[in-house]
Amino acid sequence: MSAAEAVRSPSVDVDELRIDLEGAGVDVVDEIALEIHPGEVLGLVGESGSGKTTVGMALLGHVRRGGRVGAGTIRIDGRDLAVLSDGDLRRLRGGVVSYIPQDPGTSLNPALRIGKQLEEILEAHATSMSDEQRRARLREALEEVALPSDDAFLRRYPHQLSGGQQQRVAIAMAFANRPRVIVCDEPTTGLDVTTQARVLETVRDLCRSHQVAALYVSHDLAVVAELADRVAVMYAGRIVESGPREQIFSAPRHPYTRRLLRAVPDIAGKRTVVGIPGHAALPGSRPQGCFFHPRCEFAQQDCREVFPPVTELGAAHQVRCYHFDQAVREAPPEGAGQADKHPVGDVVLAVQNLDAHYGARHTLFDVDLRVHRNECLALVGESGSGKTTLARCVAGLHKDYTGDVRLGDDVLPPAARSRSA
Repeated sequence: MSAAEAVRSPSVDVDELRIDLEGAGVDVVDEIALEIHPGEVLGLVGESGSGKTTVGMALLGHVRRGGRVGAGTIRIDGRDLAVLSDGDLRRLRGGVVSYIPQDPGTSLNPALRIGKQLEEILEAHATSMSDEQRRARLREALEEVALPSDDAFLRRYPHQLSGGQQQRVAIAMAFANRPRVIVCDEPTTGLDVTTQARVLETVRDLCRSHQVAALYVSHDLAVVAELADRVAVMYAGRIVESGPREQIFSAPRHPYTRRLLRAVPDIAGKRTVVGIPGHAALPGSRPQGCFFHPRCEFAQQDCREVFPPVTELGAAHQVRCYHFDQAVREAPPEGAGQADKHPVGDVVLAVQNLDAHYGARHTLFDVDLRVHRNECLALVGESGSGKTTLARCVAGLHKDYTGDVRLGDDVLPPAARSRSA
């Protein structure tokens, strides 16, 4: 945190938040403390079921059915959400705090044109603007996310846009009212890497230029490393480590954080991916003491008795672990180093001189590939490059192609219904 940030009030201030299940006395998340300053992006990471989305939705004043805020406070731009009426919360959402969904294809209304959906957002919250000012803001919002703002684009429906365009429309809708806070719920999960990079750059630039505090919820550590200023790591409903991005990724102290980073694939292939044994504990079945101890190689008796307190490591770096120093001195994991190479066998699947068409449109050109026994072949490329079409040809789901698909020594018929197996 910079000196300027230290004297500014945070846009998001969460203190000792607990969300539990009504009537059960079981917490979903507890002891959650977060601060996000204007222009800052906080990455919230952890396995599925760790409580990330629950925390993110709480910033919108929303708790899923069957849950309730059991303790703690949530302040958004200085406003305590607990004392706001339902009407005030509705005005807060979309105006002061906005949301970017994981799948804009299902969150955008398929029956409404893009222009109309943007207009509705502004009409609901920018009530002091004239119609002309709202139209100007609408076009400005689209231009900020590198989308056309002409009438032809505004008349399109969501299904007429690519996945990347749909996501940028969702971002434009979230930023249209110049909110103070944005909650991003894994908004690049379904995008290819180049589109993902453009979307992330757009989010980062808009947060900085408009001084918006962002909570970026994700399980993708590579995305968080690219976007976030600070990172908080959640496990089984608790934040177990938090700190500046550089500290978390270069010098993690909690064993869980270190194991998460080990599980990130190495594109150079110099080490194998090492998973975390066991499963994360669910609400109501969490062990006594540190929730991670059944999966931790450094667990001792104290870990099994009381959940670790917060330890300050300096430079706004915190960890909840009794043996974080021991974790730092750990030996390289088994399987580290060059990934194992299994001997390959005979060719099992071969594609030869394959050209595919959709009507008059030529989509695949002279594709050749071979997959051997004991081999895994990865097929990668941008959206629209032909990956799915090739897979459909191999599976017999797209028969408008020339060339051969061979399984062993047999040439497969183009249509799956004509194949023997």
